[in-house]
Amino acid sequence: MQGIAAWLVARPQNAVLALAGTLLLPAPQLTSGVILVLLVLAQGMRLAAIEAGVAAAGLLAMSLLFGVSATSLLVLMAATWLPLAMLAGLLLKTRSLTLMLQVSVIAAIGGVLAFYVVVADPAAFWEPYLAMMAEVFAQNNLQLNTALLSAEVMTVSVVLSMWMLYVVGLLLGYALYRRLPAETADLGRFQDLNFGRVLASAMAVVVVIAFIAGLQNTAYVLFVVFWLQGLAIVHWLHGTGRLPLAALIAVYALLPFLQVLLMMALAVLGYVDAWFGFRRRMKMA
Repeated sequence: MQGIAAWLVARPQNAVLALAGTLLLPAPQLTSGVILVLLVLAQGMRLAAIEAGVAAAGLLAMSLLFGVSATSLLVLMAATWLPLAMLAGLLLKTRSLTLMLQVSVIAAIGGVLAFYVVVADPAAFWEPYLAMMAEVFAQNNLQLNTALLSAEVMTVSVVLSMWMLYVVGLLLGYALYRRLPAETADLGRFQDLNFGRVLASAMAVVVVIAFIAGLQNTAYVLFVVFWLQGLAIVHWLHGTGRLPLAALIAVYALLPFLQVLLMMALAVLGYVDAWFGFRRRMKMA
């Protein structure tokens, strides 16, 4: 990985080629966003923006030659690059991975509130998407329980899924940046992530309000934010030698199969840690 990271930042043409190529390959387009995070952290926002602009121009020129929809390509580039570039820029500005992630959680909650301000009828907004999902399930001889997918659950689930996707992309890009052979800035470690008591208190208030309003499913989805802190604790336990590598690998291996159960367990661990600071207490012991 160190060699790949070094090659990406060695020459601007390498960065442009990688940004454009990974956006078009069958591999997850998030890979292109991860590369952009590396470029922003290693080269600064200005040079990274120029490289992304050149890559975008090249992709749009290719779309004209091969008859690909330029609009779809622009949407793909904007959805992949802009949020991760903003997160990487915020990380450079705050110089703290923990603070940046705390701000991103607040922004995600703000996104949920903004949706309700902009969209007058959330149920009507999500109805076509639910119908599409039900059709896909039916084609695979499965049945989608749309009764559980209320407008509130859909809104919160989509916003938090996007938040988790972009945060994972940022963390991967930051990990690549830290592997560069040249000296890099230490902006924090993922294993030290702590959303803190302020966010934990705010989340508790929001969850209680959701329960009072009869939005229990929404409350559960909001609570899942803390799974990232729980995962950070698992990494910290491995980093301090308290957890074997096999156990860390097992967590990631089981995540696709026990997604809901494992994420909720990690969320509980992370939320309790935000209040009581298990890692700090274990260091002092």
